[in-house]
Amino acid sequence: MNIPTLVGIIVLAAILFFAIRYMVKEKKKGTACIGCPAAGTCEKHKSCSGGCH
Repeated sequence: MNIPTLVGIIVLAAILFFAIRYMVKEKKKGTACIGCPAAGTCEKHKSCSGGCH
């Protein structure tokens, strides 16, 4: 395995780690729709079934 391949694997692993960590933290805070910009303040949609507007 050469150096550029190893660096690429490390970068992808770091991106995956931080993405999963972010999702776990948001779910612990009770955020229903993680991808929605208004998820923390949206009173109308308490679950993702209605979608965020």
